[in-house]
Amino acid sequence: MRTPHPLARLLATVTVGGLTAAIAMSATSAAGIGAAEAAPTTGTTAKVWLSTPDGAHQLSSAGTVAFGSDEPTVPTVVVDPTRTYQTMQGFGASITDSSAALLYNLSPAAREATMRSLFDPETGNGLSYLRQPIGGSDFVATAHYTYNDLPAGGTDFEQRRFSIAHDKAQILPLLRRAKALNPRLKVMASPWSPPAWMKTSGSLVGGQLIDQDRIYRAYALYLVRFVQSYAANGVPVDALAVQNEPQNRKPFGYPGTDMPSWQQEKVIERLGPMLRKAGLSTKILAYDHNWAMHPDDIAATPPDQAGDVDRYVENVLESPAARWIDGVAYHCYYGDPSAMTRLHRQFPDQAIYFTECSGSQSSNPDNTYSDTLKWHSRNLIIGSTRNWAETVINWNLALDPSGGPHVGGCDTCTGVVTIGSDGSVTNNAEYYTLGHLARFVEPGAVRIASTSFGTTGWNGQVMDVAFRNPDGSTVLVAHNENDNPQTFAVRQGDQSFTYTLPGGALATFTWAGDPGGSPALRQVAPAGWSATADPSGPTNLCCSGDVAANAVDDDATTRFSTGTGQTPGQYLQVDFGRPLRARQVVFDTGIGLGDHPRRYTVATSQDATTWTTVVPSAAGHGQFTTVDLPGAPIRYVRITLTEAAPDSWWSVADVRAYTDRHGR
Repeated sequence: MRTPHPLARLLATVTVGGLTAAIAMSATSAAGIGAAEAAPTTGTTAKVWLSTPDGAHQLSSAGTVAFGSDEPTVPTVVVDPTRTYQTMQGFGASITDSSAALLYNLSPAAREATMRSLFDPETGNGLSYLRQPIGGSDFVATAHYTYNDLPAGGTDFEQRRFSIAHDKAQILPLLRRAKALNPRLKVMASPWSPPAWMKTSGSLVGGQLIDQDRIYRAYALYLVRFVQSYAANGVPVDALAVQNEPQNRKPFGYPGTDMPSWQQEKVIERLGPMLRKAGLSTKILAYDHNWAMHPDDIAATPPDQAGDVDRYVENVLESPAARWIDGVAYHCYYGDPSAMTRLHRQFPDQAIYFTECSGSQSSNPDNTYSDTLKWHSRNLIIGSTRNWAETVINWNLALDPSGGPHVGGCDTCTGVVTIGSDGSVTNNAEYYTLGHLARFVEPGAVRIASTSFGTTGWNGQVMDVAFRNPDGSTVLVAHNENDNPQTFAVRQGDQSFTYTLPGGALATFTWAGDPGGSPALRQVAPAGWSATADPSGPTNLCCSGDVAANAVDDDATTRFSTGTGQTPGQYLQVDFGRPLRARQVVFDTGIGLGDHPRRYTVATSQDATTWTTVVPSAAGHGQFTTVDLPGAPIRYVRITLTEAAPDSWWSVADVRAYTDRHGR
């Protein structure tokens, strides 16, 4: 891995023109924790677990909060299990050589207690997915290695000297114990370097694979032998990448390989048939690098690889090798999680894995816990899962207080836990952020729809992600990006609860069943929708990006806004792209609760020429303007303002359409 950028503490004040209730702050308790004023309840309660940046709460039980029928008066997250996304595979880290050595420095009793704390789904975090280096990485306790290291000039194309003896001492026993503690645990693997005799550099550090067919075959066979050997030692390998960070051409003193897309394709085209011939179901993952290409990697790109700049993944997935590829893996060290959504839109059949991110010491070590909790909450726990990742995997499971042991590479990395020379074991922020997912979101859970107001880039709002477990329970993970407490509500169906999150806090809410009963309507994905408006958007430079398209972009952090006071005749028109038997359309202001229409009319059409008025006149209030429809086929819906409100803008952050539960 590349030395990660510092997780800088972000402090900001957000001021958004026209939002009359942009950030709801709680003054009800000094700690800023708990439910707001009680509402009539339905008997459904959500359990709450909380972590705060000051460490006062670390995955602590914070009691329960009851669903009720009162309409919230604060920004409301809408959870909807009728719209589903990716199936989750698991969450975890890597038992690197360094991590294994530190765990074996502990007494047997302390090692067992630490392993239970990490992997036991009943008494610990229940980590359920590990990414293992194939051979050495930068995090080794003594020296770099592969499973077929030979003297200079030696070759072994048939892998007769292949051996995983190094891993049998510590790594494999730990993997077997982790799997015994959590039988649902999966393992993927990725190599930092092929054996040096396969490379142009003759070294594990840097260089490319030698461009010869026998080398590609030998390397593919090397990977197959690894999968076979691990399985024979009780550790099946679920998925396999062929190169860690293939565009990192200048690793800092640790194993690494410059593997252009055309070489990755050649390896995969040999590896795929070999795995199948060997009767192995191990998946092949492409890429295994950052969300966006790091500037250092761009600067080091030779002319013959210019076509890979910001197109590496596309090049591989558009090649014949794609037929053997089951997914794409990403790291966190440059770019942002939205890259995974862009890839999903291009290649919707490819699974997306998030496979590496290290915590990092802050410039002021006293801030490391707080900074890591906030950054990982935004970008990994919520940001990655909202952007189609099926796994969230940190880097080292354990490091020592100095961020080691390691040979080359990162000097500021932190592990999920820190193991001291005195045998002490300290859970870091990564332990708790992972726990907010792994303890509650089971492998096989499906991400479900939930509106979210916060951004990975930090806008000071509450962001969230929701899941439906195989047993039908719901999990909502929410993070308050602001340093001050914020009150928000969560609604499912016609029931809701209100809660106040402390500044910077991460919370998990869980509840059984569907408050208010099974959903009568099903939300429609807004694929292919478009929108027009009058005015088309604000002329004020502060908000010129608040265009009509934002109302149908499936993102409640953006909005359409008039940018001026409400006047009769202003409208927003949505084109569903096809006839839709809509039973309901909701115009959601998002956090701008005061930006609702004062009075309005609604019409529908099949051709945008002949219109039928479905709401002759109505008054708006609060976050949601809900329009009930008879279910006849329509393609267009238009909401038009009929009353002036000179001091209030009109904003729409999200338009949602619903059909009956069978999609008719």
